[in-house]
Amino acid sequence: METQELHRGRLIDHIQLVVRDLAASRRFYEAILQVLGVPIGGTGKDYFWSDELFISSADSRAALGKLTGRHHLAFQARDHAMVDAFHKAGLAAGGTDNGAPGERPYHPGYYAAFLLDPDGNNIEAVHHGAHTRSVASVKITF
Repeated sequence: METQELHRGRLIDHIQLVVRDLAASRRFYEAILQVLGVPIGGTGKDYFWSDELFISSADSRAALGKLTGRHHLAFQARDHAMVDAFHKAGLAAGGTDNGAPGERPYHPGYYAAFLLDPDGNNIEAVHHGAHTRSVASVKITF
């Protein structure tokens, strides 16, 4: 990484994954999001969502009958223990190991774990090591 200081707002507004088996995906994402401290925000017969992640079945109105391709999503973790818990919970909920928890060479302190979700998406939890945040989160009110 060329810089050690980032100044960003919300780079990604939201993302939608269209999955083959909504129930399998919901089991997986509920398990990993729970250990990351992110609640499921809502559900319907053909979708569920959490924060800015929307997951639906191919027959949902929002999907237009097409599955999304393979994606890499990285979730922020508060510490190494949360990364470890993410990996354990994801494996127990049907995920496939794609990189056990550990240090990575991306930058000093980068500690991550990788799982494949039921659709083959590469899902990561990462703790960037010792760092300082200007605020815990960005709050948007409509």
